[in-house]
Amino acid sequence: MNYRHAFHAGNHADVFKHLVLTRLIALMSRKEQPFAYLDTHAGIGLYDLKGDQASRTGEYLEGIARLWNAPDLPLLTADYMQALHEMNPDGELRYYPGSPELARRLTRAQDRVLLNEKHPEDGRLLKDNMKGDRRVAVHLGEGWHVPRALLPVPEKRAVMLIDPPFEQLDELKRCSLALKEAIGRMRQTVAAIWYPIKDQRMTRFYQDLTSTGAPKLLRVELLVHPLETPQSLNGSGLAIANPPWGLEEELRELLPWLAQKLGQTQGGWRMDWLISE
Repeated sequence: MNYRHAFHAGNHADVFKHLVLTRLIALMSRKEQPFAYLDTHAGIGLYDLKGDQASRTGEYLEGIARLWNAPDLPLLTADYMQALHEMNPDGELRYYPGSPELARRLTRAQDRVLLNEKHPEDGRLLKDNMKGDRRVAVHLGEGWHVPRALLPVPEKRAVMLIDPPFEQLDELKRCSLALKEAIGRMRQTVAAIWYPIKDQRMTRFYQDLTSTGAPKLLRVELLVHPLETPQSLNGSGLAIANPPWGLEEELRELLPWLAQKLGQTQGGWRMDWLISE
């Protein structure tokens, strides 16, 4: 699966991932103590939905476009939608934030944003999009090296997003290894792995996640098609280590609404603990 992000910006998987990310940041911000946000495979940070790549697939039409003028937006979507409206002040949906831009906008003055992008051209674009914010540092290295290169952080609190392009067959395995390394280096890291769901062959990945040594690990998944639908991105998931208190309750409120809004042939969701305390 090739997930070069500009082609898929604003699709159902992005909406799900980014809504959860905004809630992670909001819940971490309840305490005054600073935290660091780390992004292992950051992309370019900002996407033009009318540009060549996004408009070629039009995936955002089944994603963020369904929420853009929705009259029944839950309060839990407020941070996410405010960022979008600030980026599109004329009311027309055109620009979409990647996770780096959301993190930059929603973190506080005392927090840091540490971004990594391996692709040279995307890395240059990311640096350009993030320039002017002294809290943001952009690294141009191998995303799988981020846990050993940047953890532990001086802030003693960290949120890490592991969101690879899934161009290689071993990337699910590498996700679990990256989580294991992150937990080994800084046990309290709030680490979220995003993963695509194309079929039901996920058992090995879930087993690998349970052996990462995470103190607790929450599995959250959103489906837009039945699992047996062939040749389709049927949904996506987030495995979240050390989720902040309150996240499970918030997602139990948000996920049914998201499944109803973003479901295509059949929406659905599940949430459970792969590792409980």
